[in-house]
Amino acid sequence: MKAIKIEKPWEVSLVELSEPVPENGQALIKVKAAGICGSDIGAFRGTNGLVSYPRVIGHEIAGEIVSINGEPAGFKPGDKVVVDPYLYCGSCYPCSIGRTNCCTSLNVLGVHVDGGMSEYFCHPTHMLTKIPDGMTWEQAAMAEPLTISLHGIHRGGLSAGEYCAIIGAGPIGLVAGMVAQAYGAHAILLDLVQERLDFAASLGIEFTVNSGTEDAAARIRDITGGTMAQQVMECSGSNVGIRSSLDFVSHAGRITLTGWPKRETSLPTDLITKKEIDIRGARTSVGEFAEALELISSKRVDMLKILTKTVRLEQVPETLADIEKNPENYMKVVVLTE
Repeated sequence: MKAIKIEKPWEVSLVELSEPVPENGQALIKVKAAGICGSDIGAFRGTNGLVSYPRVIGHEIAGEIVSINGEPAGFKPGDKVVVDPYLYCGSCYPCSIGRTNCCTSLNVLGVHVDGGMSEYFCHPTHMLTKIPDGMTWEQAAMAEPLTISLHGIHRGGLSAGEYCAIIGAGPIGLVAGMVAQAYGAHAILLDLVQERLDFAASLGIEFTVNSGTEDAAARIRDITGGTMAQQVMECSGSNVGIRSSLDFVSHAGRITLTGWPKRETSLPTDLITKKEIDIRGARTSVGEFAEALELISSKRVDMLKILTKTVRLEQVPETLADIEKNPENYMKVVVLTE
């Protein structure tokens, strides 16, 4: 079979590998579509410190079951599925309380272990979710990034009518804004790049703020009638963004940290105490694929609006290189295997 493999930073190619054989409890999947994620670009650059090499990339995977080894667990050959890419041990403390995304030995496809940007892929059957009828492969492959945005919103306990300030207008931030509004909240999206904010406005995001040219805190104060945002979701991973979240959040508000900063951020703990802010990490997702697929299927969140283009498997090496050089030209790319 063909697969996309990064031998080491800056060296990516289409390679021939043996077709995998499913172990007990696994399904063999004919991959139909796989999304390109920022973590794949980090693996290509060598800036994602979690990636080990050589590595087959890809964790946003949708495909069709070819065969199942062991108990079918409600699945059968021919079923169309998406893959939950976060492999957990099932025995550590976080796993014992159902927070498998916090597993102390978590393995992420395409990062710690080989991913599914390939023609065939094996995965535990219990970590598959069926795709609704009528959903395209492109839509299905974008369920995983939607789960990341969903998890950040869920971790902050966002309620209808509240204001959610989202820092960073990349794919996760944009989708978080769409999710917030789908659930009846008001999204305020902040970024330094006006073109991204203009794109967000074209998606129907209610409020956009250029934090490079505007007094962002003052603007949020005006939008919220002085309350500030009940939830702030930090998606940029920038130290400035993380620090600013304390200024944007309301008294008794919540902050969820989804972005991964490269270095530590110094925070004024007196302000955290004064406002009594809840600060929560939001890593990957857990049990949110069915909800993501329903949001896509119902078009309450239209993921196709952020799809920049689709490419074939053999085009991935050149596409990765171009995304790395010209990130402003891309929002979301999906790889089709046939």
